[in-house]
Amino acid sequence: MFSRCQATCVLLADPVVESLNAMSRDQRIQCSLDMVEAGDAVLAVTEAYRINNETLGNAEPALHTHIIPRCRHEPDDKRRRPAWVGYDWPTSRRFDPVAKRAFVEGVLMRLTNNAVAGA
Repeated sequence: MFSRCQATCVLLADPVVESLNAMSRDQRIQCSLDMVEAGDAVLAVTEAYRINNETLGNAEPALHTHIIPRCRHEPDDKRRRPAWVGYDWPTSRRFDPVAKRAFVEGVLMRLTNNAVAGA
């Protein structure tokens, strides 16, 4: 488990569309379920007490959801605001696959287990 909430995920819609409105009902349901299950996996491998799901498609014309763990140790002025407002994203650290290996493997293991259990 990570000692801090310094890992986020981005879930891309399948099929790639500009908005939820471009999906069929079944695709919307699947996209929502995928988002919740990815959030459950991130929650399980971090010290987060909740997950913020921020679904966007404005800067990039492809529907995607940022899955952001929120931790009680975050300062109130950051924790209680949308991540895009509370943090300086342009100056944040870039993804380091070596440093985040345990996080990535933990999320993948949980998603794989959920897929097998749901099959």
